[in-house]
Amino acid sequence: MITGNTRLYAILADPVAQVRTPQVINAWFREHQVDAVLVPMHVPAGDLDAVLDALRRMRNLGGFIVTVPHKTAIAERCDELGPAGQAIGSVNTVRRTADGRLVGEMFDGAGFVSGLQTQGHDLAHKRVLLLGAGGAGSAIAFALAQAGAASVTVANRTPARAHALVERVRKALPQATIEAGAPEPEGHDIIVNATSLGMRAEDALPLDVERLAPDMLVAEIIMKPEQTRLLDEAQRRGCPIHHGRHMLDRQVALMTQFLLQGQPEAVN
Repeated sequence: MITGNTRLYAILADPVAQVRTPQVINAWFREHQVDAVLVPMHVPAGDLDAVLDALRRMRNLGGFIVTVPHKTAIAERCDELGPAGQAIGSVNTVRRTADGRLVGEMFDGAGFVSGLQTQGHDLAHKRVLLLGAGGAGSAIAFALAQAGAASVTVANRTPARAHALVERVRKALPQATIEAGAPEPEGHDIIVNATSLGMRAEDALPLDVERLAPDMLVAEIIMKPEQTRLLDEAQRRGCPIHHGRHMLDRQVALMTQFLLQGQPEAVN
């Protein structure tokens, strides 16, 4: 039951129809008896400043989740960033304080790595090809390096962005073996699609699937559709696959704990 006391949360995206976060977070609120609701908001990039200004002024808003394409842009507009947000330069969760300040943090990387591990995929000694150097890709690159991957190759449509990410990871984690490269799966054990390609039926594939081998794990971060064209093509070639929902499922506790911090009135 939504009342005048219900705490409001949102997810900002463009497009927004594909997001699975409202179902997962609202289920968590119900299970933990939190008087709160999370709703999707379709926000184009050109309207971001106006929307954020309005959200700052909503006194019953506790915060919001951020997804494609706003993770980097919103990090630049936050008043404060957590450790991961500072290192990566993007956020996926923002808490609104009582005075309207926005505090952002990034949980994509931790959620993705934990999702892999819970499905029995150990990163030790694994060579990873990471497709995409945007907000989610950046977080995952850091998390893969922290988790002990043998190597990480970052491939991005704009090579300069991949090189910039590699330099940030090397600066934060000097022991990491990470480099920018081409979207070529040969020589890798795990392929991670951290681009938005696959959200629409007409999207191109993020790499040449004819070059996949059956011993490569192919992982997605896209939530909807759950079975992307990339995963279909990987399965046809005998590859094990890993769905995007595992990242979100593992992030839920981290994100909700962050959003509810300092807001005990929302908990029954």
